[in-house]
Amino acid sequence: MDPVEAEEQQTEPPDDEAYAEADPTGRFIRYDEILGSGAVKTVYKAFDKLEGDEVAWCQTRIDDSVMGSSDKMAQLNTEIRLLKTLRHKNIQKLFASWIDEDKKTVNIITELCTSGSLRQFRKKHNKVGMKAMRGWAIQILTGLEYLHSQKPAIIHRDLKCDNIFINGHDGQVKIGDFGLATFLHQRKTRSIKGTLEFMAPELFTGNYNELVDIYSFGMCMLEMVTCEYPYSECEGKPWIYKKISEGIKPAVLSKVEDAEVRGFIEICLAPAAERLCASELLKNCFLQKDKPIPAPPISVSLVSSVTKDGRQSASFMLWKGEFSLKGDMHVTDHVNLSLRFPDPSGCFKNAEFPFDVDQDTSLSVALEMVDTFGLPQGNMQIIAQLIEVFLLILIPEWVPCVAVGRVVVVPESAHSHSYISKIIMNCRQLRLAVLG
Repeated sequence: MDPVEAEEQQTEPPDDEAYAEADPTGRFIRYDEILGSGAVKTVYKAFDKLEGDEVAWCQTRIDDSVMGSSDKMAQLNTEIRLLKTLRHKNIQKLFASWIDEDKKTVNIITELCTSGSLRQFRKKHNKVGMKAMRGWAIQILTGLEYLHSQKPAIIHRDLKCDNIFINGHDGQVKIGDFGLATFLHQRKTRSIKGTLEFMAPELFTGNYNELVDIYSFGMCMLEMVTCEYPYSECEGKPWIYKKISEGIKPAVLSKVEDAEVRGFIEICLAPAAERLCASELLKNCFLQKDKPIPAPPISVSLVSSVTKDGRQSASFMLWKGEFSLKGDMHVTDHVNLSLRFPDPSGCFKNAEFPFDVDQDTSLSVALEMVDTFGLPQGNMQIIAQLIEVFLLILIPEWVPCVAVGRVVVVPESAHSHSYISKIIMNCRQLRLAVLG
């Protein structure tokens, strides 16, 4: 048999008899392979024949009390229609749904995350660094921020690592399993639903808002960091309920040795009146640690001075960090510049030098300065940028040899601000630098 022909035979998809069932349209076909299961639901691997993608098929049993109530069935359909409208990179996509009244099940087709739930992934990989976990936390909070910003807000109510999914090849995290999500205005139909270990105390009172998801997120963080389920020290649900009601935190929290990590988790688990929302938590310094520190902009100002013979003189002053550059506003074949900079000894020095606009480049002059004064190589870029911005102000058609970065105007007066702004708007390179 030809090797190519043999491979085609091996990879040919099985016929329809190998599938367990299909959706009403015939587009989605379910396998018997179980990806996960809970008390009332089972998640199977399935296939989208139209797109050629593997998907997840979640089958949830419907309680008889719901099946027998037209109002509750209408509410269920409303929630499902809502979930279909959600579009966010950190929210699991919902492709199709339908109710099978004969089997008394709700069937939901969602995108399939390659590495399963975050809980499965974390148990499989027990050597995850804090940087990765911060990345997961940011994505989860970003997803919650989106849900909570809806009008009215959408509350998940059963957020836990089992309901957060991950693509292990790129670390992308998505919130899923919205079977218990609800609108804020459905207060009269509220009941205690969710996973007890992850439930906020106010859920027991029925008077709560979207911040219950933040509490659950805190418990997710605790499980991510420790690989232990919250309240595993308790022998039964009544003891867990009692501890949560009394505001007693899980014993595993004491195992979090890093004070910053523990502090962040405790912020999430704070009483409802003190708990921060997702948007505020995303600004927490703990989550900002891995973000690159933005380079300071180049500031530009027009300064006036009086010469020795009593005449008024104006010059441009530019600075970035501890470096500053000053020069006259007259362009001939060269420009006179003065640079103030910190030398390796910690003292500041001044160097005056001419710049030949026909012969010199900012990099060649900056390299000479670095070599002459023994400055770190990293300073060459700053010096070159200052020179380039100065030349762009004087010569709008000047072509810089280094990227100038961001530029801001610092006015000495309303007149000087207007004057510099006009110059900048006439130079495309500077205009982009200011807007950036």
